[in-house]
Amino acid sequence: MIPGMNPRMMKQAMKRMGMEQEDIEASEVIIRTPEKEIVFSQPSVAKVQMMGQESWQITGEYEERSLESAVEISEEDVKTVMEQTHKSEEEARKAIENHKGDLAAAILELSGSSE
Repeated sequence: MIPGMNPRMMKQAMKRMGMEQEDIEASEVIIRTPEKEIVFSQPSVAKVQMMGQESWQITGEYEERSLESAVEISEEDVKTVMEQTHKSEEEARKAIENHKGDLAAAILELSGSSE
């Protein structure tokens, strides 16, 4: 905490100020955002209560992972879209990719473009 200060004295001082800290044993912490995950492996985690509010402190090495993943498109999905829209395999596959695997949206897109 504060260099050169006795940890026991520091804990007593925090208690007098109405602060409590609890160390949490954690093997991994994952923070998900709309675009990515922030993953802490073997973190130090502390829960701090102060003035009626709880906050969490996480320290350690972390890595960022992208959440975007390729959509798996089965041949059956492509055939379904082709049959419903009378479009080519390439057009059907592209529409499914554009709609992230949503067959109904792909069919609606291709059906609307043929009129």
